[in-house]
Amino acid sequence: MGMSIAVRFDGLVKEFGPVRVLHGVSFELAPGRVYGLLAENGAGKSTLMKILAGYEQPTGGEMLLDGVPQRFRSSREAENAGIVLIHQEFNLAEDLTIAQNIFLGHELRRGWWLDERTMRVEAQRVLGLVELRRDPDTPVRRLIVAEKQLVEIARALARQARLLVMDEPTATLTPGETEALFALMARLKAEGVTLLYISHKLDEVERVTDEVVVMRDGRFVARRPTREVTRQEMASLMVGREMSDLFPPRDPVPGGAALLAVRGLTVPGWAEGVSFELRAGEILGFAGLVGAGRTELFEGLLGLRPGSADAVTLEGRPLRIRSPREAADQGLTYLSEDRKGKGLHVALGLRENLTLMALRRYAAPWLDRAAEQQALEAAVADFGIRAGSTAVRAASLSGGNQQKLALAKVLHPVPRVVVLDEPTRGVDIGAKRDIYLLIQRLAREGRGVIVISSELIELVGLCHRVVVMHGGRAVADIGPGRLTEEELIAHATGTRH
Repeated sequence: MGMSIAVRFDGLVKEFGPVRVLHGVSFELAPGRVYGLLAENGAGKSTLMKILAGYEQPTGGEMLLDGVPQRFRSSREAENAGIVLIHQEFNLAEDLTIAQNIFLGHELRRGWWLDERTMRVEAQRVLGLVELRRDPDTPVRRLIVAEKQLVEIARALARQARLLVMDEPTATLTPGETEALFALMARLKAEGVTLLYISHKLDEVERVTDEVVVMRDGRFVARRPTREVTRQEMASLMVGREMSDLFPPRDPVPGGAALLAVRGLTVPGWAEGVSFELRAGEILGFAGLVGAGRTELFEGLLGLRPGSADAVTLEGRPLRIRSPREAADQGLTYLSEDRKGKGLHVALGLRENLTLMALRRYAAPWLDRAAEQQALEAAVADFGIRAGSTAVRAASLSGGNQQKLALAKVLHPVPRVVVLDEPTRGVDIGAKRDIYLLIQRLAREGRGVIVISSELIELVGLCHRVVVMHGGRAVADIGPGRLTEEELIAHATGTRH
């Protein structure tokens, strides 16, 4: 391992055109510690990390490494100084092998030739450090997400990383993979590497960091030893208000006949004979561990993968669904958890994404340009989407605003039933609250809402009832009065029947 490194930000300013995203940020990071960087999306933390890792240049102020001012012109310069940023969307070449990825851009040579042997031996060594038991000649596309992440970290170690920035590293990991990552972080810290951990999962921040640094609206707000701040206080510092009101007060459980009734839904390989009912005005949760079959169950229902049911009825009439579009036409809408892949047209602007929804809820179909702009602004305001103008591209919006946009998009042909898969994944606390209020509003308007979520506290705080899946079957249907995190975990892990 390289020597430790001390980093200091001194009055950093960053402007993108007329928009100032960092307003004179100053704080320092002592070497060999784990810092949690807490901030809502859009608070400037990503920009700050990109400056640190050489992807962006500051407009003003400076960054000092071990007391010496530094300005990286590229991520390669930053890596040479031992600063490596591990992205959420891994920077790996899928078709190359693990060893080739580890040395990409830093290949070892002997004279004219690539020194394949030394690179393989060195790759083997750093894979050993991260405890990834894979042949260095394995193509990266054959790895699962958790393994790709370990390759990224191994690559950083091959570069003698002294400061490792990890952005939402556990977002797609199973509990077991998360534990392995935390153990690896502890070893790196013991070897003097400084770790900057960015996450919205405050329980993890509480567990793995020594100190938390909080940013809000492009400014540095606080830096505290982790053991001196509660999760509640962390959240309040990020948002600038108390978080006890994160979930709206729960409305009474609606009565009446089933709005959606599903009998004996089977999705080969994923779900077996699942039945459930949803009433108008009800928020129904689906809980379960990774691999329990929740997402696949609904993909089967919506025609995204093969599935069959004994019966599916909406408002008493049988549904025949062969595609999500057909489902939407019949009043059943789905927002997938893979925002970039299936939910949003990320390359299009807000206008196109909202126009795709035909703006039906806000205006008649025969809109002229002025009326369309008016309707668009109404929709943006309605969903609390924060963007400078309606012409911005969806890709440049923060995660929270992308998610609100995706929600706005599915809600436009007015649906009777809305299925939301991980509606707040990777979304900051302020945006979470907006999304919860929106979900409640949908239910109050008389729709049925289904929420699939891995965050138990979200299911407990939001839902009227929760169906728990385990191994492809619905093993419990938990109503008010028994709805606790403990109860959900017990059924999800199969310890209670």
